[in-house]
Amino acid sequence: MSKTIQFVQVTPEELKNAIIEGVKLQLDDIKKHLQPIEPTTYLTRNEVSKMLSVDLSTVHNYTKRKILQSYQIGSRVYYKRDEVENSIVKNRK
Repeated sequence: MSKTIQFVQVTPEELKNAIIEGVKLQLDDIKKHLQPIEPTTYLTRNEVSKMLSVDLSTVHNYTKRKILQSYQIGSRVYYKRDEVENSIVKNRK
C-alpha cells in the first residue's frame, strides 16, 4: 500500500516557493557551522629564521630538540606556518 499526500488549496507555485524557502534556510544553517579550509602554508628554514628573528643554527637546534616539526621533500626542509606560530609559548612570570 503506497502513501499518498494531498495538498489542499495549495498551488504548484506556492508549493515550489515553500520548498525553495525551506532549502534556503537549511543551507544558511549549514553555512554558519562550516569553516572554510585554509591551505597549509609551508616556510623554508630561512623564512622561519626571519620570522623568529634567530639564526639558521637556532632553527636547526629547535628542530633537533623537537620544538619545531620539519617536513622534507628531497633535500629541501619545510615548516608549517601554523605549527611554527603554535610553538611560540607564552612566558610566564
